Amino acid sequence: MQRIQVTLGLLIALLLPFLVEDYTLYRFTDAIVFSIAILGLNLLTGISGQFSIGHSAFFAIGAYTVAILTTDYGMSPYLALPFGALSGFLFGFLFGWPALRFGTVHLALATWGLALVVPRLLKSEPIDQLTGGVQGMYLNRPGAPFGLPLSDDQWWYIVSLIIVAIAAFLIGNLMHGRIGRALKALRDHPDAARTMGINVPLFRTTVFGVSGAAAGLAGGLAGLLADFVAPDTYSIFLGITLLIGAVAGGITTLRGAFVGGLIVEFLPDAAGMISRSISFPVYGVLLIGLVMLMPHGVVPGLDRLWQRLAGRRG
Repeated sequence: MQRIQVTLGLLIALLLPFLVEDYTLYRFTDAIVFSIAILGLNLLTGISGQFSIGHSAFFAIGAYTVAILTTDYGMSPYLALPFGALSGFLFGFLFGWPALRFGTVHLALATWGLALVVPRLLKSEPIDQLTGGVQGMYLNRPGAPFGLPLSDDQWWYIVSLIIVAIAAFLIGNLMHGRIGRALKALRDHPDAARTMGINVPLFRTTVFGVSGAAAGLAGGLAGLLADFVAPDTYSIFLGITLLIGAVAGGITTLRGAFVGGLIVEFLPDAAGMISRSISFPVYGVLLIGLVMLMPHGVVPGLDRLWQRLAGRRG
């Protein structure tokens, strides 16, 4: 089942730039960006058991890192994106170290506070000359190189697809390898993990850093796609949106990150089609219905449904 899903997904993803118009393709690229950040959340929360509703802060740090490097220092966007990921990693690692003392509820509260503080810092007077303050910063997104017959949206969709593939490969190795098993042990049996010699502080802070790196990379890419960054773009609502995508798609799976990205990008549109006047409440109702029907997420829910159907056929 997984192979079928992955194969079909890759086929559709590769054909999509040549099947839809540019605006729709931009929306799918935006969904890919969400998926990159959700991959980090799946590792942090689904595998490690650490809870965060403030990943919009790491998203913002990555976005502004790329914006400053490309706008003020003339760096190529392709070279600036890894620095966006690096800034997210450092910020996440430094935040994760003191957060080791927190329980689940207190960690959620701390990340909520972080998500509130970062946008205000970005538009504060001491650094507004660097960040553009409340007005934000404009970026210059380059088009397809070497005279390739691709529109800007087609080219950046392909770039985003390559980036998310690399991110999924790296995070997938962490989730399903020895590190992933150690993180699950820390999540389920922390005392037993300590007796087995697992360095709890190092593992937990590092995974917070990796998750921050994914969000920072996504933020940098999102800023380039929009050609603009501004502090209010990275509110607490963005952090909640990423968490919604992680939970709705399947927070313990790689495939769930891609489904989660599509959900948070396109489900509000479905709510608006049902009722434009009360689209936000309808969006909430749709999410509640989705969670009730598939409490572990869409991907695990479809896997279980497939197993039941296969069992009946057998």
